[in-house]
Amino acid sequence: MIASVEWKEGTQYDGRTEGGNIIHFDADPAHTTGPSPMEAVLTALCACTSVDVVSILQKKREPFTSLVVSAEAEQSSAPPRVFRHIRLVYRVGGAVSKKAMEDTVALSKDKYCSVSKMLEKSAQIEVVIEYLDGATGE
Repeated sequence: MIASVEWKEGTQYDGRTEGGNIIHFDADPAHTTGPSPMEAVLTALCACTSVDVVSILQKKREPFTSLVVSAEAEQSSAPPRVFRHIRLVYRVGGAVSKKAMEDTVALSKDKYCSVSKMLEKSAQIEVVIEYLDGATGE
């Protein structure tokens, strides 16, 4: 995997991936033209676990209709401002089995999500699952 970042001007940077994708970063406190690098890391965590959860639920043939994963993070007060605590909220729609969803989220967190495995070295990751349509039994 290869990536690079080029400073454009002021607080603006363009990140480029090996596949040619571009991510615009904005280090200004307002982040008006793009995410800060830490916001991008938190978003990558949400994306990584979402990919896992959707794939596993599909393999289990669970009847989910939607999934939104959001995260709130607390950072250290002094540099390096690493994440100390992350609260991940999974909002799933459809008649999903509670046990299937809980097992799926645990698999993502404990086995498959590389971003989660890296971040848990510095942050406690708390998981909350919300069932939008009411989950089925075990």
